[in-house]
Amino acid sequence: MKTFRTLFALTAIVLGVTSTTLAEVDTTPLAIKPVRVFPEILVDRPIVVTYANDGSNRLFVASQKGKIHVFANDPEVEEDDIFLDLTPKVVYADNQNEEGLLGFAFHPNYKENGQLFVYYTTTDAPHTSVISRFTVSKDDPSKVDPASEEEVWRLPQPYWNHNGGTIAFGPDGYLYIGLGDGGKGGDPHQHGQNLGTWLGSILRIDVDKTPRNKTYGIPKDNPFVNVRGAKPEIYAYGLRNVWRLAFDRKTGDFWAADVGQDLWEEINIIVKGGNYGWNKREATHEFNNSGVGPNPEMIDPIWEYHHDIGKSITGGTVYRGTKIPELEGAYVYADYVTGKIWALWYDFEKKEVIANREIQSESLPVMSFGDDAAGELYFTTPFGAMYTFAKTE
Repeated sequence: MKTFRTLFALTAIVLGVTSTTLAEVDTTPLAIKPVRVFPEILVDRPIVVTYANDGSNRLFVASQKGKIHVFANDPEVEEDDIFLDLTPKVVYADNQNEEGLLGFAFHPNYKENGQLFVYYTTTDAPHTSVISRFTVSKDDPSKVDPASEEEVWRLPQPYWNHNGGTIAFGPDGYLYIGLGDGGKGGDPHQHGQNLGTWLGSILRIDVDKTPRNKTYGIPKDNPFVNVRGAKPEIYAYGLRNVWRLAFDRKTGDFWAADVGQDLWEEINIIVKGGNYGWNKREATHEFNNSGVGPNPEMIDPIWEYHHDIGKSITGGTVYRGTKIPELEGAYVYADYVTGKIWALWYDFEKKEVIANREIQSESLPVMSFGDDAAGELYFTTPFGAMYTFAKTE
């Protein structure tokens, strides 16, 4: 028999529409568990798992310390190649572990143009994030020449933490960049509600149509291009530290997990021009003494959980594989501190979560999620191990 947890009534501003719901959410544990994969492939702090969509059936795993590994998507694989080594250019330290190589994405037309993009903390300036374009070798599809680097974007960060770092191409072909508020705690510089800074935002840029003397273009329909004083790259704002963002490959819906501060972790559906409340709101709650209550200018998350349950959310992607039909359409996410993993289903028509079901786990600190060309899901841990999911016997 299914078990249910009744949610409290709350007023939420979801996708710009205010609605009050009293929903029953299915919390029945799933008969699914993590299983270790590719045991012979060890990546130091694996932070991105992705694929090139070039028909090669390869997986690419990026290390936070600067290397990108490539190997056959085969359970029996024993060897990998180093696709790109940026170690000399990447800043990483265990005591400041929110810097490093944080994002990696293939161009949608990678099969034709060989382009990939990397977000990393550079050694050439203190606390500075860059996004660069690289091109694969014409002679060796398993190698990228570091000398092919073309810097696209650069951002000095005030502190070492809250760097965000996910980069992903949307269904529209533009590059989306998930950022944090700049770090420290409580957003001391008030970046989250300031459209005059990139920090605390998700950006959207055009890496294909670049004006003269520019390294990227601004999509004409970006929401703040005509707002005086606003950064035209901003797509959505009011975010503390997006970790991480993803597009549903079937529907195009845009998901982002935002790491909380004092009490609450949250999951958001991102819409163009959306203000997600930080640092006036923490999830569906006022933040600190200067916070505000629900209001039509700020979008509350579709889901939150208290720090009694977990203290650092790891998003997350929507499952569109075929091996585990029980997960179809679920946004799978985790908590880094407690190691809990959940599958969440959201009804976009009713604008409510209908299920948040826990997946059996061994309290693994999940760093990041990714998928392969077939839509099968993987996650990584700091120790170098990678996992997928399977039904329990």
